Amino acid sequence: MKRFIALSCCLILISASIFAQNINGRFSSSIYSFQRYDSASSSNNYLRSYQMFNLNINKDNVSLRSYMNLESDLMTKLDGDPKMRFYNLYLEVRNLFNIATVKLGRQPIFNSVAGGVYDGINLDLKKGAYSLNAYYGGDVPAYQKLQLTTDWANNFILGGKFTTVALKNFQIALSYVNKNFKPDPYWATRLDANLNPIKVLIENNSNQFQFASAEVNYDLENKIYVDTKYDYDLNFNQTSKFEIDGNYSPTDKWKFDLYYNFRNPIIRYNSIFSVFDYGNTQEVEAGANYIVNKSITLSGRYGNVIYKDDNSQRVTLGINTNYGSVSYRKTFGYEGELDALSLYLAYSYLEGLLTPSLGVTYTSYKLSEADNVNELVAVLTGVNVRPWNALSFDLQAQYMNNKIYQDDLRFFLKLNYWFNTNF
Repeated sequence: MKRFIALSCCLILISASIFAQNINGRFSSSIYSFQRYDSASSSNNYLRSYQMFNLNINKDNVSLRSYMNLESDLMTKLDGDPKMRFYNLYLEVRNLFNIATVKLGRQPIFNSVAGGVYDGINLDLKKGAYSLNAYYGGDVPAYQKLQLTTDWANNFILGGKFTTVALKNFQIALSYVNKNFKPDPYWATRLDANLNPIKVLIENNSNQFQFASAEVNYDLENKIYVDTKYDYDLNFNQTSKFEIDGNYSPTDKWKFDLYYNFRNPIIRYNSIFSVFDYGNTQEVEAGANYIVNKSITLSGRYGNVIYKDDNSQRVTLGINTNYGSVSYRKTFGYEGELDALSLYLAYSYLEGLLTPSLGVTYTSYKLSEADNVNELVAVLTGVNVRPWNALSFDLQAQYMNNKIYQDDLRFFLKLNYWFNTNF
């Protein structure tokens, strides 16, 4: 905790004294308590502490962005505690030559195939109705340590995306991603030719994702919206996923939704899992929303999932209001039988000073008609206190009871502080 705060303060002071025009971000400190049983008669109490720091240092078109987290346990130390995680730490230069934005360092990537964070460079080029994004970098080590990979040939991500809005109401994009990941070697016990146990060093090849994707979106004045995505697996030479998500609003009261996807499991190239006999799935869901008034909206959905040799269905009904929501979901077929009723309430008082909340879920489920019914009850209750816009406190209690976690009670406390300073 002390090292975390010291590092954060140093970053602010050094950056502010050098070039900053604006510093903004958020600091949060939270504590999460729970009990874990190591055996039927032995348990440990845990009090996990999380310190999150988000910092943006800006001057003109240049920014230094960081997002880090320190976690440890105040009661029972876990392996690797304390863990200092760096999720973001990169330099961003915007509007270079009125066309380019460059990011250098540890940064996030949003991709339907290989999302996460990486250490590298990201280049955005935009001119008129056309844009091009390209990126290259190394995989981040375990626990997001502030280290670079030592094996760039086997641990990297490379890709790009071309997008155009030249056609009216359309957005069309083509993209490519190549992600490599080499697992760390490890020792394991195996049997030799005489069936004697021996220690063997397991060294796997670098596994790879390599996909080409296309997207077409159509938006007609908030009346009709259609989003289509297609992923092609270049390693296995097959369609990985095809997805259509659309909605239609004939009036201000009604909105109809339709969703479809075809999906093959994503298997790493050279992975042992590629030898198994696995099948694709297809899923279709249709739904409707009806706005009763400014405070109440009714919704309903029906979905069907088609597996290799069977299928499963689900029904979802809900009511959304300014005070919260109520929903019911029923699943039946190959996925098993499930009935779930959920209630969530939240409302702000005293101009946002107090926002109490309550969530309750009751679920009964079984994997097949012949199985016994299992029940689950979960309760979440808490309050958000915001004495000032820049400062808030969250207190939450979580309770769950089923045949595995009987009378499981946990507590969560969090402090949030936002800051924005101009120089």
